Amino acid sequence: MRGLVVSETGSTLPRRQLGRYLREARSALGMSQDRVAKAADVSTSVLQRLENGITTRLKVRDLQAICEVLEMTGDAAEAMVGLLRQGAETSWWHEYGSLIPATFDVYVGLETAARKIETYQPALVPGLLQTAEYARALMRQGKPEESPVEHERRVELRSRRQAIVTRKYQATTLDVVLHEAVLRSNVGGPKIMAAQLRHLAEIGKLANVAVRVLPFEAGAPLGDPVGQFAILEFDADSKGEPMWPPVVYLESFIGCMYLKKDDDVRRYYRVLGSLQRASLDETASRSLLRQVAKEFSA
Repeated sequence: MRGLVVSETGSTLPRRQLGRYLREARSALGMSQDRVAKAADVSTSVLQRLENGITTRLKVRDLQAICEVLEMTGDAAEAMVGLLRQGAETSWWHEYGSLIPATFDVYVGLETAARKIETYQPALVPGLLQTAEYARALMRQGKPEESPVEHERRVELRSRRQAIVTRKYQATTLDVVLHEAVLRSNVGGPKIMAAQLRHLAEIGKLANVAVRVLPFEAGAPLGDPVGQFAILEFDADSKGEPMWPPVVYLESFIGCMYLKKDDDVRRYYRVLGSLQRASLDETASRSLLRQVAKEFSA
């Protein structure tokens, strides 16, 4: 089997994510790079390049051997191979269930590494701000084939993700614009919606969280429809330079796209700025959230 070469002109995102997952798995086991490399019968330099997201020639079976040493099995191991293969693509379109198992959420890895997330949501409350009951209602509606136990597992995982926003040390900055339609959509019933809107009003008081509402009366600020998107920014190095460039995340029903070209990212920053200027400020947004919560409670 020939070695798989990930081109320097391909997308760096899959390579970085692959390296991050391998590094975290190795650290969790308390193993050195030398030890893992020896056990998997690969060179230490190859493992170093993999963990650093640097182009390297690697056979799929060698990566599978590394995963085995790191106790990454099943969907996790399959996802690592998918990330390796997708590193050769010039743009990264991740179709659910294609190369990477649908059960392996690639976005969560980026979300965890981000220092700032700016997002626009035209239909639903973003996962990082959902109450457990709101999330549970979405799970039941969207995945009726799953059991209550599976729904609860998903809700628990979503709740764990929210720690990046509420933790005391280096909490992720979250800047959210919600269309008023999000507030008015009755997800799970009036009681669940009232609690969700009150939660949004309260969490928006945190220093690292901003919640703004784009009201119906704002019309179409851009003149074109805009779907949900998120811009993720990452930590800086010792010189103050970003370790990774910003990434735009676009999600659809069948998959998601990661944009990293400067022109694409700049365009979405402009879109975000227009939406923010057309939105209510944080204080007025908080008042509207509480008002609509009372309407649901009436």
